[in-house]
Amino acid sequence: MIHLVFNTADVASIKAAIELDETLAGKVIEIKDDYAVGPLLAIYESEGYQVRRDWWAGVLEHSPYVDQLDIVDDKLTVHQLIQNLEEDPAEEVWFWMGQNAHDVCGYYWLMSQLKPYQGRLQVLYLNNLPFLNDKGQLFYPTHLSEIQPKEFLKAKKLARPITLSEFEIDPDEWNKLCNENDGVRFLEGGKKLVSMPINFYDKDIYSLLTKNAQKLPSALAHILSKMKIKTGDAFIVSRLKAMETLGKLVFTGNWQKGWKDMVVQMPGGSSVVVEEA
Repeated sequence: MIHLVFNTADVASIKAAIELDETLAGKVIEIKDDYAVGPLLAIYESEGYQVRRDWWAGVLEHSPYVDQLDIVDDKLTVHQLIQNLEEDPAEEVWFWMGQNAHDVCGYYWLMSQLKPYQGRLQVLYLNNLPFLNDKGQLFYPTHLSEIQPKEFLKAKKLARPITLSEFEIDPDEWNKLCNENDGVRFLEGGKKLVSMPINFYDKDIYSLLTKNAQKLPSALAHILSKMKIKTGDAFIVSRLKAMETLGKLVFTGNWQKGWKDMVVQMPGGSSVVVEEA
């Protein structure tokens, strides 16, 4: 059994669930790219892949993740996955998805490459399902990492094969999004994704900044904790840089020293950084 997830934090969650239930034993593989943002045109071709890689190089510049660009190779992951399926006819793959655009885009990107293995691919889409948190209260998680490991033991009963119908319809939906090639994919509900402009998150991000100066890591932590719809921290910083270009905010500091040295503030706000207690 191979478990597929689409967020780094989800790897530990599934591994913890496996420790509680030996029937889930198997490898946990992560699809690392976030296909919910960035260019997608001709994504399966060399030229389109390079355009996307160049875009990510710009987003990750000066970030803590800049060295990861050469590590992330989802194409190689797919090659190895197919090799496993070819070598072991009994092997099954389980797609684990939370109700968020990142996971759903990853699912679409991957499943459209695996049609020959229909019948051996199971999907667990935890869409609009209640779970118990660590206090015993019901909540509706959007990401797998929010779910307690023991709760996955109930969730596994929801595994079902990806159908032939889905293999006909879902790749068409994905190709449509790729050809639209907008900057953001937004999850409307179920598996319905719609294309949005690259500045889709800007209003939400901007509203969560204070007027006065903040260290960039502090501002990021606040934005990520309060955003209604989550996206990655490097992408948020790229949007903050775009807002600076438009004159909506000001950065001070040395980007060469990374995020920790940067201060963000609104024009006209106090430049004095008040450290949190």
